[in-house]
Amino acid sequence: MVMRKESVVELQAGLETAFINRTNISNLAYKPQFISNNYKEGRKVLSSIENELYACDEFFISVAFITMGGITPLLQTFRELETRNIHGRILTTDYLHFSDPRALEKLSELTNITVKMYMTEEADEGFHTKGYAFRAGEIYRIIVGSSNLTMDALTKNREWNSKIVSTDQGEYAEDLILEFHQLWESPYAIDYDDFIDTYKIKYRIIQNQRKIAKEKNITSIERYRLRPNLMQTAFIANLKKICEAGENKALLISATGTGKTYASAFAMRELGFQKVLFLVHRGQLARQTKRSYERVFGKTVSMGLVGAGFREYDADYVFATIQTLNREEHMWCYEPTHFDCIVLDEAHHSSANTYQKIMQYFKPKLWLGMTATPDKREEYADGRNVYEIFNYQIAYEIRLQQAMEENLLCPFHYFGISDLSVIGDDTDRTGKVSSEKFRLLTSDERVRHIVEQVNYYGYSGNRVKGLVFCSRIEESRELSEKFNALGYRTIALNGDASEAKRTEAFERLAMEEADATEDMQPLDYIFSVDILNEGVDIVEVNQVVMLRPTESPIIFIQQLGRGLRKADGKEYVVVLDFIGNYKKNFMIPIALSGDRSYNADTIRKYVISGNNMIPGASTVHFDEVSKEKIFHSIDKMRGMKAIIRESYVTLKNRLGRIPYLMDFYENGEVDPLVIIREYKTYPNFLVSVEGGVFANTFSEQEMLTIEYLSKTILGGVRPHELEIMRQLLEKDSVGIGELTRELNMLYPDTADMDSTPIDTVKSAIWVLQGGFVSKEEERQKYSHIEILEPDQAGNVQRLQRVKSYAKRLEHPEFEKQVKDLVSVGICRYRDKYADSKYKEGPFVMYEKYSRRDVCLLMNCDKDLSSTMYGMKRIADDVFIFITYHKETPEEEGKMYAEGKPDYADAFADNMTFLWDSQIGKGPDSAYMKDVTEAKRKHLLVKKSDAETNFYYMGTFSILQLTAAKKMDNNGREKDITKVTMRMNHAVRDDLLRYFRSSIEQAD
Repeated sequence: MVMRKESVVELQAGLETAFINRTNISNLAYKPQFISNNYKEGRKVLSSIENELYACDEFFISVAFITMGGITPLLQTFRELETRNIHGRILTTDYLHFSDPRALEKLSELTNITVKMYMTEEADEGFHTKGYAFRAGEIYRIIVGSSNLTMDALTKNREWNSKIVSTDQGEYAEDLILEFHQLWESPYAIDYDDFIDTYKIKYRIIQNQRKIAKEKNITSIERYRLRPNLMQTAFIANLKKICEAGENKALLISATGTGKTYASAFAMRELGFQKVLFLVHRGQLARQTKRSYERVFGKTVSMGLVGAGFREYDADYVFATIQTLNREEHMWCYEPTHFDCIVLDEAHHSSANTYQKIMQYFKPKLWLGMTATPDKREEYADGRNVYEIFNYQIAYEIRLQQAMEENLLCPFHYFGISDLSVIGDDTDRTGKVSSEKFRLLTSDERVRHIVEQVNYYGYSGNRVKGLVFCSRIEESRELSEKFNALGYRTIALNGDASEAKRTEAFERLAMEEADATEDMQPLDYIFSVDILNEGVDIVEVNQVVMLRPTESPIIFIQQLGRGLRKADGKEYVVVLDFIGNYKKNFMIPIALSGDRSYNADTIRKYVISGNNMIPGASTVHFDEVSKEKIFHSIDKMRGMKAIIRESYVTLKNRLGRIPYLMDFYENGEVDPLVIIREYKTYPNFLVSVEGGVFANTFSEQEMLTIEYLSKTILGGVRPHELEIMRQLLEKDSVGIGELTRELNMLYPDTADMDSTPIDTVKSAIWVLQGGFVSKEEERQKYSHIEILEPDQAGNVQRLQRVKSYAKRLEHPEFEKQVKDLVSVGICRYRDKYADSKYKEGPFVMYEKYSRRDVCLLMNCDKDLSSTMYGMKRIADDVFIFITYHKETPEEEGKMYAEGKPDYADAFADNMTFLWDSQIGKGPDSAYMKDVTEAKRKHLLVKKSDAETNFYYMGTFSILQLTAAKKMDNNGREKDITKVTMRMNHAVRDDLLRYFRSSIEQAD
């Protein structure tokens, strides 16, 4: 068969790449691979298995152990396979009674999956297989190694697996599938219905025995001294330095669930403070904090409560509510210098009058503020700054991503699930809504949808202990009532709830069924709007449900954090985010990734492949409809000026001064390119945000120079202009030969394929003389920037500053702006483009480039982007620009000169791209000769017109040219050329799915 021959060729190429010559070009789909976990390199065993599941026609899995933590990240994938009628068989064992019966039950509920268990005790033989086989047509892709179907094995453990690719006639596949069938048909392989009841009983007995054995080995609390983790140790060391430097204030910024309370207790112990006041904003938290401190100190200090009915003033360590202690009758019980240290929990509230009253009265040796959200300011007036309150002394900062890396949090499995299509911004904004719109939020249809999802994705532990975040109080009450009518035990808890009612609700949610009494029954869910966002410590929470739009990454992380505390019997927390048609859906990947750059390409990257990049055992999944909603939101991002201003205020507060672009970059705030896109120059932005302070600061020529450099060098696409600018900031002149040698040494892989280093340097010089423009009027405009010229002796081998530029650099603020642009550009180049293993000349695989960037990197004399459409030949290189998901003329209200956008342009597989030429261009046309005769052929692809830049997909060769016909706009048949390309590098699976997603959904 033809297909058989093609498969053999692909397999042979893949084998050569994997085992003989790694530089050989081969199709990723046919290449054997080593598979392991390393999120920093974008690798997880889980992702490899998911990729194969998505692409297969059927699958076979044989593993010794299966747990809920192992299958939960795959539930969304399994459900999609069920809808596509892709069948699979899963064989596991009763070895050590380790496999979780709940996981087996969940798998058996899927109509496309058959589960069997191999009884090792009866067979009297070990069973340690760990293999995953996927058939797609005549090809088997088989992953065999060390990974069971458990959470840690698939995500973070040191695991070694090999992926082998074979035809169905290959000996390896034949032997493995034959053995699988033999095991599957063995008398010791029992059908699910025949083994599950007995296995459940044995599993419970064994689990109970293990629990008893574990409890017997636990050292009593009285004898056990807790030890600080890495974060807490680093915090204590930094806090000591701050105190030794004579500072009396410090701030601990730490993600929810990372152990701020214990960190403060360890610090009090290490610093030897005898009298400590710990302030919280609710009585329940005071009691919880006191218990934590007791675990650290035991009986070595006395501890007492003030507030919520307690008056234990004389204790060494006092745990009080802010509402009680800010009243004079309580505050005046103490002398201002009574306490050695005062700890303020949720310190982002410290600008409130209640906190300020206390801070003005007491004079401790140290004020210690603790918060997970230092930048949260909406409660109080502008200008009140938590960083300033604590003298800009940050003892330690650990955000969500780092906390996950250091295993300080409970892993989470996040699922972005499409809400009902009718739920959008118009039905979910604060304030009053019409009764019709409210009915949509609480309709029986939506309740059924929510219930189905919470049951399917489940939880870790013996029973669900869930928090549900709603958009309004009425919604929380109505949904709670409807859940109760379906047999759930829930309450709505909001701002009007008393302290006693809140405490009881939290206790009921945390309790086990065995502890239930007639007066105290467990709760399955608490429905709320915002009172659970902070200061709630229910470590047992194992499911978080979000039924409201994400308006702020801070709020999202606060609500996510409710489930991230570790607890016995909780392996992970399930997070279900119901995603409607909200304008701010782009906030979701920002919150999950912790990336605050608001760069659309960075946000898209996380939605595409965030699951590969998230640290630890946590996972992130979006269903296909949710992905498209988020991509649409990214494409239509609005309100960026307000976001930039908010980011600016955050930075200004943190630094205690006016921030510059490099501050944004170094602190991970809004991408400087986003700021320039909105304001053209940073001085323009400063005028808008600071008013008259920066008005008329720069001359016309200075502003022209800043504007040109902002649009030309800030992106850091290549380093040559940046290095020339850097050196001319430090000295009056620089030799071109010396500069070329230095650039060649520092950046050896940056030149165009045929250009010499000196060619690229000359191109950079031309750019810095204002020449890189698209129109003559621009050339005239920017020729006045006057930065550099040959030296006065006419030495063309040496550059010097133009006198007017040297004069401008005497203006400190202008010099600062130029240095700022150069610094950011150099950092961007080093972070994004330097040292990449995947480069084709000056281009980095899968990075995004504009048409203008391509012209710059190809040393063009001018910006040709206005003439670069589907194809552009530049010297010996040709560039094909593809918009994968084209809008129709009807959608866009425009006509296409080359005809309707019904081109074949699409990836047939990871290596093959099908392209239609422009209409009217047959195989013998000059247009096609430009393509076929080019020495190098490059493909750049973007998903839709909403994206400005293109992913660089690498070079390709042409496999086949075919003459064809196509109708133009007037209905006349014209010549076209159909081209089959073979990529020189296989396209990544996640990126391929991203390009195809809208097309597939529309079919």
